[in-house]
Amino acid sequence: MPRDNKKSLIQKIASQANITFKDFNASAIGDNKVLLDNRGDLITLLTEVSTADLKMKPNGSHSEHNPPVTYMHICETESFSMGVFLLNSGASIPLHDHPGMNGMLKVLYGKVSIRCFDLLDKPSDQVQSETQFDPPLLPFQKDSLRRAVLRSTMWFTHDSSPCILTPQRENLHQIDTVDGPAAFLDILAPPYDPEDGRDCHYYKVLQTVPGADSKVEAQQPWEEETWLLEIGQPDGFWCGGEPYPGPKVSF
Repeated sequence: MPRDNKKSLIQKIASQANITFKDFNASAIGDNKVLLDNRGDLITLLTEVSTADLKMKPNGSHSEHNPPVTYMHICETESFSMGVFLLNSGASIPLHDHPGMNGMLKVLYGKVSIRCFDLLDKPSDQVQSETQFDPPLLPFQKDSLRRAVLRSTMWFTHDSSPCILTPQRENLHQIDTVDGPAAFLDILAPPYDPEDGRDCHYYKVLQTVPGADSKVEAQQPWEEETWLLEIGQPDGFWCGGEPYPGPKVSF
């Protein structure tokens, strides 16, 4: 026990993430009590983390000449990856997915707005043909059209609990800074791996012609049905790299 007390907080977080997601099965998360209990312990640790634990400056070092978003890699295993995203004031991480993955995001400083979506079953050709978009879609874009539901829009700060996504819930999100720069610790489990079907896809929310959208009922009254178009990486978005200055993590 005394030995454990000497571990850095980020080491404890990494070790708990490894325990939580080592044998992760996306199809069993709903009824896996062990996974949910382990995830609860991980959330508790994440709630405590601060910039001081990572040897980062409280408000970062941001410049308009830097990339809009910078990533500090901390560690990666077959089970999970962990790092820190730094966002300049006004920066945004575009709407993207995490196929078959869990995610945990804990703000270290600043404020971010996060919109979370889930994809729905592909609509019928009839529903698509009855929907008119503004501006109109090009013929080749219709194969990239998806129906989705907006699950939540929330602000997060250092005082907030972590933002959680699962393979089944709030799996797509867009992250925007609010009133200045921001940074957050990010855990993805398992990591992105295009060769294993976990590539990152970007989307944009489409506007429909008023009165011409073929509606599908949302599951909850506060949820909003919408249309998404899968796109390539947006031209204005790019992510640079920066060395992680904090305690080393090992397994």
